[in-house]
Amino acid sequence: MYPNDGFRELDRQECLSLLARPQIGRVVHTRKALPAVLPVNFGLDDGAVVLRTSAASELAHAIDGVVVAFEADEVDAVAQSGWSVVVTGRATVVTDPAEHERLRRVGPRSWAPSPREVFVRIEPELVTGRELVGGRTLYGADLPA
Repeated sequence: MYPNDGFRELDRQECLSLLARPQIGRVVHTRKALPAVLPVNFGLDDGAVVLRTSAASELAHAIDGVVVAFEADEVDAVAQSGWSVVVTGRATVVTDPAEHERLRRVGPRSWAPSPREVFVRIEPELVTGRELVGGRTLYGADLPA
């Protein structure tokens, strides 16, 4: 973060706690050498971000074994406050049958079910976040809109 930019930097534990709240996030990966961002529903499993998608999906093939970013946030437009967390790490399709079965029971539910689904685990190597509290004030004085 940049000093005096109006945001509070969040530590790793705060970030992971906040990630337990929203159901939607965004996966950032490379598609044909360009950045691609896809909204996904997700869950957390032992500190890792877990996605559930079709085994035939472009997403599953594009991110398996590569480093990706995952971002989730919550924003209150009225209060002009909110937070954002970014997890960067290697994404892998879960191939262990026992782990797949466990995640079928406790992992995220697909919003677009398909006959053959896979779980993708993003192991957090870097976790960063920031929070904006209180909106449009500077040094205690309201700013004009």
